[in-house]
Amino acid sequence: MEIAIMAIIFGSIFGVFYLYISSRNKERLALIEKGADASIFNLGKRAGSSWKVIVLNLAFLLMGIGAGVFIASLLDTYSNLDSEAVYPALIFLMAGLGLYLGFTQTSKAVD
Repeated sequence: MEIAIMAIIFGSIFGVFYLYISSRNKERLALIEKGADASIFNLGKRAGSSWKVIVLNLAFLLMGIGAGVFIASLLDTYSNLDSEAVYPALIFLMAGLGLYLGFTQTSKAVD
């Protein structure tokens, strides 16, 4: 049973990537057949900036989650708050704050 579930998960992931790549290829071929310039496929791409954006946002997200766990641990230890509510609330709050900071920083870095 576990093997069937894993096969379905990996098959789904493969199917999504296959559909994405094949539809992108068909769209590009259709544009080329209509006589569109091939340089339109490179619009909006900056040399290496996409990896910088992903890494910066991921770093801020993980720092936010870490800070949320740390603050929740402090609140759980030194207060009478319910730990079942404190941990998820602070993790999501700090992760959201981290994503917001990552968004603002990447918009400054890319511009």
